[in-house]
This record gives sequence, structure tokens and C-alpha cells, in this order.
Amino acid sequence: MSQRRKRFAGLSGWRQRLNLVVVTALVVATLASAMAVIASSHLTRVQYARLQQLEREQNQLQTEWGQLLLEESAWSSPARIERLAIERLDMRLPDVNEVEVIRP
Repeated sequence: MSQRRKRFAGLSGWRQRLNLVVVTALVVATLASAMAVIASSHLTRVQYARLQQLEREQNQLQTEWGQLLLEESAWSSPARIERLAIERLDMRLPDVNEVEVIRP
């Protein structure tokens, strides 16, 4: 019977070491998983803040683009161009008698 007890005691020690290794591995895996969740949450928050910043910038640029389109249409209006041609370049529409038709 003493051999059986020695064998059982040997197995018992081996099982205890195995259990300790398994428990340690599970604790390490749990901590690694927790750290991964924390890192992922942090990155999500950082990326969401960046998204909001880019959306604000997009809205500002869209507003500026609209203003530039209005300014362009004001500067290139036919009435303004005609007025500048008359004032700065002394241009005018020709009379009917001043128009010559060239035929091929």
C-alpha cells in the first residue's frame, strides 16, 4: 500500500503543478484580453474624436466653397463685365452701320 500512496502522492504533486500552470495561463490570458479591450476602446474613442473633427472641417470647407461660388458668380456676371468694358476699356456695342458682314 505504501507504493500506491507514493504513486498517488507523486501524481497529486504533478496535478497540482499542472493546475497551477493552467490557472496562471488563464489569468495571463484574461489580463491580456482585458488590456486588448482597453486599448480597443481607447482607439475607438480617439478615432471617433478625429471623425468629429474632420466632419467639422468638412462643414467649414463646404461653407467656404459655397461662398466662393457666390463670389465667382458675382465677379463673372455679364452685367459687371459689360460695365467694366465700358468704364475701363472704353468699349461699346457697334452701331448697325459699323457692322460689316464678311462672306466666304
